[in-house]
Amino acid sequence: MTESKAMILGCSGLSLTPEEKAFYAGERPWGFILFGRNISEPRQITDLVAEMRESVGWHAPVLIDQEGGRVQRIRPPILPHYPSGQQLGDLYRADQEKGRRAAWLMSRLHAFDLSKFGINVDCLPVLDVPVEGSSNVIGNRAYGMDPKTVTDMGIAASEGLKAGGVLSVMKHMPGHGRGFADSHHELPVVRVSREELEAHDFPPFIAMKDELMAMTCHLVFTAIDADNPATTSRKVIDGIIREHIGFKGLLLSDDSSMNALSGTLGERAANIIAGGCDIVLHCNGHMDEMLEVVANVPLLKGAALERARRVEQGFPTADGADEAAIRAEFDAMLATV
Repeated sequence: MTESKAMILGCSGLSLTPEEKAFYAGERPWGFILFGRNISEPRQITDLVAEMRESVGWHAPVLIDQEGGRVQRIRPPILPHYPSGQQLGDLYRADQEKGRRAAWLMSRLHAFDLSKFGINVDCLPVLDVPVEGSSNVIGNRAYGMDPKTVTDMGIAASEGLKAGGVLSVMKHMPGHGRGFADSHHELPVVRVSREELEAHDFPPFIAMKDELMAMTCHLVFTAIDADNPATTSRKVIDGIIREHIGFKGLLLSDDSSMNALSGTLGERAANIIAGGCDIVLHCNGHMDEMLEVVANVPLLKGAALERARRVEQGFPTADGADEAAIRAEFDAMLATV
């Protein structure tokens, strides 16, 4: 495998353009991410994933946000519509064992679904713990509004993916639940004490600190760093994510094209790396923006390279479960709600 740059990129459409193929071959992103604009029918998805890997010359990670609910990139009729995190959380609140089983089953089904296309990373679980009045950007994507529910369900969801040979990315570290603005459009500022964050927001991430990958949030936590969002903050990444939470895995930024971040795309990419993230994520597939990003992203090296290698070597073997049986059990469980 050739050296890779510290970035994950999207593409513009249903197949790679000649320009994109040459660009990826020359710039060598570590991985790729798919969105709804990249989805039309099953064979097309499989072919696009293969094209992406061919462009860089190795079996690069291919990511997708396939949560269920309103964040599900591959939708009917290609794949079934899956319930939201909140709907699974409702099962948990009625019967904790049943809720955990439902989260595991749904993730195991995601793994069956995604593996057929060659997609091997799902940006799940959502470990954010919302508070009353917070932005709907998380909303019903969350399993619940208390750390125990979110922790138990997040662990089950991640285990279900791994049982099917797919790796998870927990998000949005160290917690997007208190955002009172949508970080796709503006920068949320969280003004509560560190003690409150430690009691409510950080526990799910601490419980899952040994996962191989996580994604940051574009929020300012004034109790930690009043000047920089978590994604570009050394104080948050070193002091909270690495030290307090204890996460040793590969840290991805949330999408660098989101307007919570300031500056040009090149400045954002540089700030993300300078802040301590291992990987810059750029999702929208706009070539003009990607050209700015790649000019400010280094080759993976040092600790970031070691963490990326652990991911590459960490894809588990699928457990051999029967898909029809798993789907029947999950459908029967939902029918009782």
